[in-house]
Amino acid sequence: MDRPWYRFYPEGVPRSIDYPEMPLHGLLERSASAYPEKIAVVSGENGYRLTYRELNELASRFANVLISMDAARGDRVALFLPNIPQFLIAYYGALKAGCVVTTISPLARENTLLFQLNDSEAESLVVYEPLLPTFLKVASSTKVKRIFVTGGDTNKPPQLPEGNYHWFDVVLSKYSPEPPKVEINPKRDLACLQYTGGTTGTPKGAMLTHFNMVSNAIAFSVWTRCRPAKEVFLTVLPLSHIFGMTTSMNAPIYTVGTIVLLQKFDVKKVLETIQSYGVTVFCGVPTMYALIVASPEVQSYNLRSIRCCISGGSPLPPEVQRKFIQLTGGVLVEGYGLTECSPGTHTNPVDPSMKSVKIGSIGLPWPDVDARIVDLETGSKTLPPGEIGELVIKGPQVMLGYWKRPEETREVLRDGWLYTGDVAKMDEDGYFYIVDRKKDLIKHKGYSVYPREVEDVIYEHPAVKLCAVVGKPDPVAGEVPKAFVVLKDGAQLTADELINFLKERLEPYKLVREVEFRKELPLTSAGKVHRRLLREEELSKASK
Repeated sequence: MDRPWYRFYPEGVPRSIDYPEMPLHGLLERSASAYPEKIAVVSGENGYRLTYRELNELASRFANVLISMDAARGDRVALFLPNIPQFLIAYYGALKAGCVVTTISPLARENTLLFQLNDSEAESLVVYEPLLPTFLKVASSTKVKRIFVTGGDTNKPPQLPEGNYHWFDVVLSKYSPEPPKVEINPKRDLACLQYTGGTTGTPKGAMLTHFNMVSNAIAFSVWTRCRPAKEVFLTVLPLSHIFGMTTSMNAPIYTVGTIVLLQKFDVKKVLETIQSYGVTVFCGVPTMYALIVASPEVQSYNLRSIRCCISGGSPLPPEVQRKFIQLTGGVLVEGYGLTECSPGTHTNPVDPSMKSVKIGSIGLPWPDVDARIVDLETGSKTLPPGEIGELVIKGPQVMLGYWKRPEETREVLRDGWLYTGDVAKMDEDGYFYIVDRKKDLIKHKGYSVYPREVEDVIYEHPAVKLCAVVGKPDPVAGEVPKAFVVLKDGAQLTADELINFLKERLEPYKLVREVEFRKELPLTSAGKVHRRLLREEELSKASK
């Protein structure tokens, strides 16, 4: 198989990496052994800090708690937590006990929480105290029998429901900081059961092994050339999401970085945090970077500590990329991944000169990753450079399959290749480009309109802060492109003005036929614009 991308690998990045066959929590244990007094975690909310030694010992204490309460090897431990230090303690502690972590977005409603707890058959739950009422509404319908409640104030006296409820911070103090002896087979045993809409849209658990997660954390660190014990990571991506989990927790732990936690994305707080802590690495979704460059206050902050930023989760508008680089002097490049791949597979070279960065591309496959474009109809024919088809991937980070869903596993895993459901192309140099999701494709009078292409042009308008394009059902054309737009503060723009702007830049069949201005757009838990909800709104209107 021809791999033209190797010619453009950054200096010092190997084609293949000798990954250690170690459990995921081994990354923490190794870093704690080498740099015990290095600050591992800082809460950006209140300044609370943990050294690597303290984090490792607290994780071991929680492992011993679980084992003492008869949590068996392979049992699922659910984390219903925001970005707080207790997330890391519970995460690595559950792994040390031989358990499997399943994370739940702190934004989840009762139905989502109930589904994931029951589908994963979780018997242990670590929950943030403000989220406890949500769990209590569904508790009797789950198999959860050990509940650990935590909050920001460790001195708060426990006032918990009757039953097997424990104050997390109190119970930790009662157990040994010595790590338990639990055998882990890194390539076979699961570390995470990570829920995703996947390639078909229905929630299902991607079974990710310790080796999947370790290899991805290391590959990310190698690709971004993280400097051991010198990086400061801004962790505002939710740790409950695989993108944040790998790039903003596991990779920093591997490189002995300092993790600065923020519970939610607030532009002013993010700007203050970057300046105060000298953040060097910041992974986010395009919405975050778009809001930063659109902020009227951004020029008041010193962001020059930024060395490397990776954008993922959805396409990065080129205009946003250019403006962010000008503001920070750091590198912002687009990457790509999906939950089924732990999640990273591609990124543009982290090249300060930007000479090997291709704007609009997701970049090159990481070390040990094979990728190709296959035909959309059968998925069996490999297409040449320049042709559009489905992106398929093979590598050490690819999941074992979907939890309790053998048929859906067979659909996406074929002969060792993961079929991503993303429409893409590869150029002659081996750079890949996501055209769009197969399910987001707009069919207009027989033409294929890719929302991303239209959105990128809309973002070029100086009045636009956020946007999304979806297909609106039409009895004649099948679908017509419709744009949802949020304007920058104080900006003015009419629908006709925007459409005329697009007419100069897009073919007629790609033009939006309707523009709806809103004060905000729905966002996913990872901060991406939620196209699916907007599309469902239009389908609902059409059916009435």
